Amino acid sequence: MKKIIGVFLLFCLALPAMAQKEYGLRFSSLINDELTLEDAIRLGLENNNEFLTAQQEIIIAEQKVKEAKFLFLPQLALQGTATWYDLDYPMVLPDSVANRFIPNNDSLSDDTKHQFFGVGVTATQYLYAGGRFRKTLQMAEANLKQVQSKYEAVKNATVLNIKKSFFGLLYAQNNVQLATDVQQKAKEYFRSMQLNAWDKIKAQYLFSSLTSLKNQADNELQKAQLTMLVSLNKELNSTISVKGDFKPVELNLDLPKLNLWSMEFRPELKAAIYALELDNLAIDLALSRRYPDLILTGSYEKLGFENLDDVNKQVSLAVRLPIPYNIGTQNTQRKAEQKQSTLRRAAIEDTIRVQVAENYADFIFWQTEAFSRQRTWQDMQKLLSQTQKTSRPGVNALEALQAYYQAGNEYYQSIRNNLSSKAGLEWAIGQDL
Repeated sequence: MKKIIGVFLLFCLALPAMAQKEYGLRFSSLINDELTLEDAIRLGLENNNEFLTAQQEIIIAEQKVKEAKFLFLPQLALQGTATWYDLDYPMVLPDSVANRFIPNNDSLSDDTKHQFFGVGVTATQYLYAGGRFRKTLQMAEANLKQVQSKYEAVKNATVLNIKKSFFGLLYAQNNVQLATDVQQKAKEYFRSMQLNAWDKIKAQYLFSSLTSLKNQADNELQKAQLTMLVSLNKELNSTISVKGDFKPVELNLDLPKLNLWSMEFRPELKAAIYALELDNLAIDLALSRRYPDLILTGSYEKLGFENLDDVNKQVSLAVRLPIPYNIGTQNTQRKAEQKQSTLRRAAIEDTIRVQVAENYADFIFWQTEAFSRQRTWQDMQKLLSQTQKTSRPGVNALEALQAYYQAGNEYYQSIRNNLSSKAGLEWAIGQDL
């Protein structure tokens, strides 16, 4: 009974985790879920083709590392042959059938003419290959690290795009709420006004302008939803909304420290470093062709004309010195590629520093601007609340509502830009702040 209760409790605890894991699979045009930023990032990564392609490149690179390790193992071959022949002169069979020697018909009895059988196993082990196998393995491992760095770069770029789309949609949702509130207030003011004919014309125009602001906000919301769906790679006919804290972020940042972080964490720079390592290994690999190969080969086979009673065994030690003509050209080519990688790495470092400086300047500006606009917006809210209680609305009330909406809209824009610039700065340094 205790075991049954324990299994039941484990199943109950597992249900939330199971539901969360299937979240991306349940998302469709028929479900309107309010996504958090974390959910949006996870969904966006799950459906981003470039990100998924980068994942497959890692799998390919991992398999290449395994293949490079196999080079250190003996190369084994099993072979069986059955040959029917009619020879006037002895011959050696082709390499595809183990180079076996076949005598002519005159040297054999009539019973054994025209047929030959053989089975065997061969093992070949490189005792020394000038370091080529070790360099090949190191190149495969460096390539894996480079592919992993490219994967991180794709991931960071995808996350940045999702964050900007998320904050844009969060801004549009709050802006629609603001525009709706202003439109409702404008209706109340307009209905309660007692105006002459001339003031009515002006009031009608102001009221129409405030209604147009609401329509513009709805249009911006639709565009922001479309941008979010594109970032998530979801059906464009879906209806989506997001939720999260929509308020400015304040951070105390140091530009020199951010530059140091970017040199340490940016995956693009790591990929350039691994590319340079690959070029260095390519030079060593090209030079290793100047050294001889020391090869140990052994074979065991059973063969015969009627049966497999005969046995051949051999162990051979061979030294092979290749004499390639293109060692000099390949060495020059690899050194030129190494120089290219060095120049690319320096260019990437300069680009990263510029990106950090630009995003840092944007974030500092919008951090200051957002809190300044926040104070203005709070003052506007207090003034409107006090004025509604003490004054009767007139034409000036609609003009004040325009200023009220403009202050709120500019404050919300500053929040969006503040959050987006923070996301851009995180992308520029390669890690979250």
